[in-house]
Amino acid sequence: MEYLVNSTDDLAAAAQWLLQQKPDAKIFLFNGAMGAGKTTFIKAICEVLDVEDSTSSPTFSIVNEYATAAGPIYHFDFYRLKDEQEAYDLGYEEYFYSGAYCFIEWPEKIPNILPDDAVNIEIEIIDTQSRKIKIK
Repeated sequence: MEYLVNSTDDLAAAAQWLLQQKPDAKIFLFNGAMGAGKTTFIKAICEVLDVEDSTSSPTFSIVNEYATAAGPIYHFDFYRLKDEQEAYDLGYEEYFYSGAYCFIEWPEKIPNILPDDAVNIEIEIIDTQSRKIKIK
């Protein structure tokens, strides 16, 4: 399944599409090159989910927590991890198995601890404005 995004104006519709395709999923893995728009797409998903907080990349904090009326959402950026042990030290299990949404950037940094039911999302750069979002 894939969705073509021609500009950032299309992201809200793409976010709704993703959540409709995987209504029971809570763990989403975002794959794509640096600058592909992973954080921007996660921000759009958070807006659709009525996040009350400002969203931003958790590059330095590794995880950001956003509040919604339905409960927390966790946004991870594992780009800076040196190894999986750092995810263990962070207490990843408490987040991944909490039943809350978890949006994970750079999941390839923690391949051995990802939940089996996580949904893989690939964001492919088409040109400066367009992206192809694929559910794998």
